[in-house]
Amino acid sequence: MNIRIRISADTVKQMMSALQKAYKSGDARMVKRIAVLLDFSRGDTPDEIASKHGVAVSSVYTWLKQLLIEGLRGLKPTWRGGRPAKLTPNQRQRLSQWLQAGPQATGYPTGCWSALLVQDLIQREFGVLYNAHYLCHLLNSLGFSYQKARFISDHLDEVKRFLWLTQVFPDLKRQAQAAGGLLLFGDEASFAQWGSLSYT
Repeated sequence: MNIRIRISADTVKQMMSALQKAYKSGDARMVKRIAVLLDFSRGDTPDEIASKHGVAVSSVYTWLKQLLIEGLRGLKPTWRGGRPAKLTPNQRQRLSQWLQAGPQATGYPTGCWSALLVQDLIQREFGVLYNAHYLCHLLNSLGFSYQKARFISDHLDEVKRFLWLTQVFPDLKRQAQAAGGLLLFGDEASFAQWGSLSYT
């Protein structure tokens, strides 16, 4: 007997919401489980999904079963006890060197470290998965400070605002008119402007 399992649109919507929460909290295991099930909901085969995400086919079926029986809460990884894996002194030294060199030197397309990038780097290079919330302690122990970015709008600076209104904008307007073009202004509020900010 051949049974086809379909994940409802409502469940997919719940999974998308849970995926965003998992990204924000740095729960890499939950991110992977939900991503696997979202691929399943799109019609990908278990073999394709397992290959894409680097998991066993049996894991795909296990997570699907947990979703069907317990819902999203069934996907939450459970603590099995024991001490979390630690980096060796040599690994800590190498991590420190990579952090000083910057993300681009380690293959990331950005110039600013974030907790998720550091988490990914450690897992990629050492096979150790740290919770993103613990990383501030790890970075501190390596002599780094962990900071949350904060933007200050230029429009709050009266001098910059005056220069924009009296020099920059009129100059842009003249250039556009000379070229027969239009000036269009985009609103960046619809996407996160910096990875470590996590909100707009």
